[in-house]
Amino acid sequence: MIGTRLLPIALAGAALVQLAPSVTGLPGLVRSFAPRSAGVGRQGHLALTFDDGPHPDGTPAVLRTLAESHCSATFFMIAEQARRYPDLVKRVVQGGHEVAVHGWNHRPLPLVPPLLIGRQLQDAVEAISGLTGVAPRWYRPPYGVASGPALAAAAGLGLRPMWWTRWGRDWSPTATAHSIADLALTSPGKLPTSADTVLLHDSDTYGTHGSWQHTVSALPLILRRCADAGVTVGPVREHLGQR
Repeated sequence: MIGTRLLPIALAGAALVQLAPSVTGLPGLVRSFAPRSAGVGRQGHLALTFDDGPHPDGTPAVLRTLAESHCSATFFMIAEQARRYPDLVKRVVQGGHEVAVHGWNHRPLPLVPPLLIGRQLQDAVEAISGLTGVAPRWYRPPYGVASGPALAAAAGLGLRPMWWTRWGRDWSPTATAHSIADLALTSPGKLPTSADTVLLHDSDTYGTHGSWQHTVSALPLILRRCADAGVTVGPVREHLGQR
């Protein structure tokens, strides 16, 4: 039994194991130490990713826009949403897109009991793979903030963590199509050049109501700028040179 004097130390150690990896919520830091996990891929290619779906309105609208441009992407899905809208999950896969895991729900992992994290992540993998018939490869924790138990559980399930190098901040109440496109690419008015992974959202379930509409409006701008720069857009698997 842990002595009274040692109990605070033990608790602090447990908290450190749980919370220390939360620095992975800082994409710039991840990019410095683990560029591939941050989403740095091959030059001349941009990985397009969407979080928080599926959503009954946002996901179909994003799928239609991508289909018009003959473009595919990676959808990091929340399992509770996937179970709620199973037909949308299947539509994503039928459209030639890649499905990945964003968690069972959108609760910040440092607030989830460590013993529950592994079970929820396994349930999420089983829910998504059961609907798609494909084992997901990638895992992006909610808010991009991981924890020690989450990273260990992901590794045990064969999932690779995947963050992003740029985001459109499309969840912001002040976001517009042009602000999203500018932030999603290298800098306002310039074209993408740095093998980025871009984070967008096809859902407003955990964000600003109706935000997905601005995302859909921004997509043609993003895809047009990439085409003008000779940059190919696709899912994470292509970005990292995997089949």
